[in-house]
Amino acid sequence: METPRFVGIDVAKGELVVAALPGEERWTVENDEQGIRTLMERLKRETVALIVLEATGGYELRAVSALANASLPVVVVNPRQVRDFARSTGQLAKTDRIDARMLALFGERVRPEVRVLADEDQHALDALLTRRRQLIEMLSAERNRLGQTLGRGTKLVKKSLKSHITYLERELRVSDTELAEMIRSSALWLLSLAIPARCVGSGWSMAGEPVLELRFTWEPWSRPSTIP
Repeated sequence: METPRFVGIDVAKGELVVAALPGEERWTVENDEQGIRTLMERLKRETVALIVLEATGGYELRAVSALANASLPVVVVNPRQVRDFARSTGQLAKTDRIDARMLALFGERVRPEVRVLADEDQHALDALLTRRRQLIEMLSAERNRLGQTLGRGTKLVKKSLKSHITYLERELRVSDTELAEMIRSSALWLLSLAIPARCVGSGWSMAGEPVLELRFTWEPWSRPSTIP
């Protein structure tokens, strides 16, 4: 039987860096529709216990929504909690960046609860993602048409295409805002979750050094009131 894996995803604007435990595997995909689809398909072929991402100002939302819609066990956690955990293992200096492997280790050691979306929320998420894909496809098609509209007598056609592109871009921004609001108010968003005040465990650090005891204090972090 395949051992369940804990996956950490380090999110940036342009890419997603992925690490999985147990093991040393690490890979990178683009943080766009195709990259997220590739990530989702790869993780669906594995036995995944938990996928952990930090809240990173909104860059994580497309990946989180797609993974949740695929019924994969994903949570979004408070960066400060992960940083406190990392320091407790001796793996992180004050100014170091949290990486995908540390997020995977956080998932493996702390085991934040995976909360399944209610049926109504799942259907709403699926509808929003479907509409977002439609808007992206229409935008791509109209931009291609604009690029292919050449020669004399095309002024009105170009004007119509530009107007429609502007409309679709506006609708895509609205769709992204609605998606952000849905994810941030869902069971997936654990930033304000009160994790037990004390976590004591034993095991091995990422460098192979024994970790006899991990002690750290969690401070709940309230959900942001504004969307970037």
